[in-house]
Amino acid sequence: MVIVIIEHVTSAARGELTRWLIEPRAGVFIGNVSAMVREKLWSYLVKKHPKCAITLFYSAKTEQGFVIRTYGDTTRKVVDYDGLALIKRVERRQRAY
Repeated sequence: MVIVIIEHVTSAARGELTRWLIEPRAGVFIGNVSAMVREKLWSYLVKKHPKCAITLFYSAKTEQGFVIRTYGDTTRKVVDYDGLALIKRVERRQRAY
């Protein structure tokens, strides 16, 4: 199982992901693809869309049963807490205009 959450991407990137995964909600893609396809999609997003923000979850033989990878300036950060991956919401400061 693979879950990809993308932020700040073009419609071209979303179109590429929908070839392999379904998009039940804007920016959230879910599917069951091989490790090779997963890595190719990751490489595509990182190389072709360097300003995007990606959070990738995929099944693995770990204590939690999955691995989390992030790229870019996401609204949430992965925090390691005694070997468990937890999600921390990043507070954004509002700019004074």
